Amino acid sequence: MAIKYYHAEPAANSLKSMIPLKEKGLSFESVYVDLHKFEQHSDWFVKLNPEGQVPVLEHNGILVTHTTVINEYLEDVFPEIPLRPCDPVGKARVRYWNKFVDENVMNHVSMHGWHRMVGVIARSIDTGEFEKLLERIPLPDQRRKWATARSGFSEADLANAMDKIVYACAKVEAALEHSPWLAGDMYTTADINFYAMCGMMVERMFPELEVAAKYPRLVGWRGRMEARPGVRAALEMPDHTNPALRTFTGHVR
Repeated sequence: MAIKYYHAEPAANSLKSMIPLKEKGLSFESVYVDLHKFEQHSDWFVKLNPEGQVPVLEHNGILVTHTTVINEYLEDVFPEIPLRPCDPVGKARVRYWNKFVDENVMNHVSMHGWHRMVGVIARSIDTGEFEKLLERIPLPDQRRKWATARSGFSEADLANAMDKIVYACAKVEAALEHSPWLAGDMYTTADINFYAMCGMMVERMFPELEVAAKYPRLVGWRGRMEARPGVRAALEMPDHTNPALRTFTGHVR
């Protein structure tokens, strides 16, 4: 068994699939991709993932991209320590929550992170050099996102994103009234997904939300997450982020 995991800092997308690797006790070669040096758009990395985004899982020569797909793959190939229920109803609940986080949480938290952190990086680059960097980004949406980060996201877009984040926190708070984990009594990839994309940094990014007062179950759930050895091990992976930019997680990929 040979596993390589190409990733950035232990946050957001890179953390989302790093946690299952650690939870399952899988040995893997860690290959760090420096997003602030745009290594994700370099020739060697685009050969691995033509979309130019981390993370990438390589298993016995097979390349798997997109975090939800990677996590499903890990469940299928390494089921001995499960992070997904065996019954159809349980699987459906996990897939529902993963779909919700992927489509209704990730991009909205990401926008605020890009506005606050990635914009600083983008504006520090000379205009001519920045245009060259844009040309190397494979995905049109990512190219536009970098350009927008340089100029700044609109107040209307940021406000809309904040509304979605508040809705997500309230939804999670309500779900946790009935069970200790998002999809039921079992800790699953749904919990990992929300934690990586929002739960681990929501208070740090959005102190105005008064998370501890308004969402106490979410805070308790986060404590249970961070008590898990697999989560702790993933968070202890090296963080090369410039300390001046570490206040916010930018969800760069």
